Amino acid sequence: MKLHSLYLKNFRGYREEMIDFSEGMNVIIGKNDIGKSTIMEALEIFFNGENKDALVKLEVEDCNVNSTEKVIEIGACFTFEEEEITVIDSSNPTSLKDEYLLNKDGLLEIKKIWDCSKDKITASSLKVYLVAHYPKGIDKPLITLKQEELRRELRNIAEEIDNYDLVNKNKNAEMRKALYKYLVNEKTEFETRFIEIQKIDKDSKDIWEKIKSNLPLYFLFQSDRSNSDNDSEVQNPLKIATKKALAEMEDRLNTVVKEVDEKVSTIAENTINKLKDFNGQIANRLKTKLNHKPWDSLFSFQLESDDGIALNKRGSGIRRLILISYFRAEAERIAEERNNKNIIYAIEEPETSQHPNFQRMIIDSLLKISSDDKHQVIITTHTPEIAKMVNLDSLIFISKDEYGPKIVREEEEKLKGIVKSLGILPTIESKVVICVEGENDINFIRNINQAIDDFKSIIDLEKANISMIGMKGSNLVNWVNRNYLKNSNVIEFHLYDNDREDYRKTIEEIKANNDGRRFGEITSKREMENYIPPELIEEEFGINLDLEKMNWDNVDVPKLLVSKIMQHIKCSKKREEAIKGCLNGQLSKKITKEHLIYCNSYEEIKSWFEQV
Repeated sequence: MKLHSLYLKNFRGYREEMIDFSEGMNVIIGKNDIGKSTIMEALEIFFNGENKDALVKLEVEDCNVNSTEKVIEIGACFTFEEEEITVIDSSNPTSLKDEYLLNKDGLLEIKKIWDCSKDKITASSLKVYLVAHYPKGIDKPLITLKQEELRRELRNIAEEIDNYDLVNKNKNAEMRKALYKYLVNEKTEFETRFIEIQKIDKDSKDIWEKIKSNLPLYFLFQSDRSNSDNDSEVQNPLKIATKKALAEMEDRLNTVVKEVDEKVSTIAENTINKLKDFNGQIANRLKTKLNHKPWDSLFSFQLESDDGIALNKRGSGIRRLILISYFRAEAERIAEERNNKNIIYAIEEPETSQHPNFQRMIIDSLLKISSDDKHQVIITTHTPEIAKMVNLDSLIFISKDEYGPKIVREEEEKLKGIVKSLGILPTIESKVVICVEGENDINFIRNINQAIDDFKSIIDLEKANISMIGMKGSNLVNWVNRNYLKNSNVIEFHLYDNDREDYRKTIEEIKANNDGRRFGEITSKREMENYIPPELIEEEFGINLDLEKMNWDNVDVPKLLVSKIMQHIKCSKKREEAIKGCLNGQLSKKITKEHLIYCNSYEEIKSWFEQV
C-alpha cells in the first residue's frame, strides 16, 4: 500500500489543500516557515498521533486561526493491490471494492476529523471516516447495518430477488451482496459519503483493523534535534539488540540467578539461625526473597570511533549522518516485525550540516531506497543540488498567497518557482551537447565510449567534457538545460530510440531544417538495451532468452526480462526501470568491439561518435 495524497483542512496555516505524492521519492521545496514541516507533522499525526510515543500530538492551537468551524481534517488516500485488503467481514470474505468503500478514484481514502471547540483535544474529539463513492438511494450504508437489519431489508424485497431462499441469512457479506445486486445497476448514480468507522456494525468491525494493519509505517526524522547518542534512534535499536542477545543467553542467565540465590539464601539462613539465639519469634518471620533488575537495565552503550572519540564529540554532520542510519535501521526492524509492511521515511532537510559530497551520497542512498516497492521517501530541502537530482514528478513546491500556503500544481509555474527559489543555473559548459531520451541512454553512451578504445580515440567524452541532456528525462536539471538551449548557440546532436513515432518526427524536422546548429539520428534498433549482446544478459541474469524465437533488434528487452526473471510477480513500470538501469549501467561497461561487430552494431555506434 502506498500513500497517494494528503488532505489538510484548517490545520495550522493550511485552510484547505491537497498534496499529491509519487510512489518513490518526494522532495518538498519552499521558503522557511511556509508549511513544509507542517505536511510532515500532519502525516505523523495521521499515522501515529494516537500512539503514546508519537513525535507530534495534535493540539487545539493547531486549528487554523481563521477557521470558523473549529475542526481540523487530515485525510489520506492510498493505492493498494486488491489482494492486500480482502477479508473485511468476520463472517465471510469480501472486499472494499465490492462494498463500495473506495472513493471516486478507486482509492482507499481515510479522513480523520477533530473537534477543536473545547479547551483540549481528547480521544473523544476524534472521528474516523472512510470516504466512499457510494450508491445514491441507500439511506444507511449497508456495512453499518446489523444482521437483523440486513435480514429485514432482504425480506422487504424478497419477491423481487432471484434465489432469495439461497441467500445465507447468517452471513452479513452475502446479504449485502444480494442487496447490492438488486439496488445497484448501470443507471445508479453515486455520491460521496462519509462512513464513520465507529458506526460500522460490530460483525464487520475487523474492517478497520484490517485496513490499519495494511497501512504503511510512517517514520519522521525531524531537523531540530539534539543529534546525540542519547537519541531514541540510537538507543532503541541498541537496547533491542541487547534484549535479543540476553534472550539468547536466557538459560545461562537463569543459572547465574539460581547460583546467586542459593549462595545468598545459605548466608541468609545462617544469619536467621544466629538471630534465633536472641529472638526466635522475629527469626521465624524472616525469609529470603530474590529481587533483581532486568538484565538489559545493566547495560548502556555509546558509539565511538577507533580512536575512542564518542559520537557526542563528533561534528554535527557526522552525528546526523549516523542518526539517519539508525533511524532507517529502526524503521526496517519494526517493518520486519510487522510482516514487512511498507515504510514511509520522512526526513527533514537531510543535507543539514553535510558537506556537498555527503549530500550527494545521502540523496543517492535515499533515491535507491525509494526505488524499492516497499518504500516511499519524503524529504524537505533548501539545497538546489538535491532538487536537481530527482524527477520532476517527485518535486512538491509550496508558495504562499493571502490565504496561506498552497501547492503549485501547474508544471511550468512549479518548475519556474523552484528554479527561482533555489537559484538553479544551467550546467552546460561545452560547445556541443548530446541530446538523448533520458538518463539510461546517457549512461549507455558514456559507458560504451569509455569501454571501447576505437570510440574513445574518435572522441573521449570524458576528456572533451561533452554535456549530455535527457530531453525526455524528467529531472529538474534537464528541464533547466533544455530551456537554456532554446536561446543559446550551443550545437546539439540528437540521438533518439526508434520505438516512438514522435522521436522519428523530431529527427526528420531537425534534418529538414538543416540550420547548422542541430543534427540528429534515429537508432536502427528499438532502444539502447537492444545494443547490449544477449549473451551478456543471459550470463548476468542466469536465464535462457530463446533467441531463435525472437527478433532481438526489435524486442522490448526490459519487459522481456521482467517476465523471465519475475515470472510470478506482477509486471510494473518501476521494475522495468530497474532493469533498464542495470543494463545501461554496469552491464554496458562489459561490451567489447567483438560483441558489437557480431551484432552488426559497431559501424552504427562508431558513426555517432564521428558526428559528435
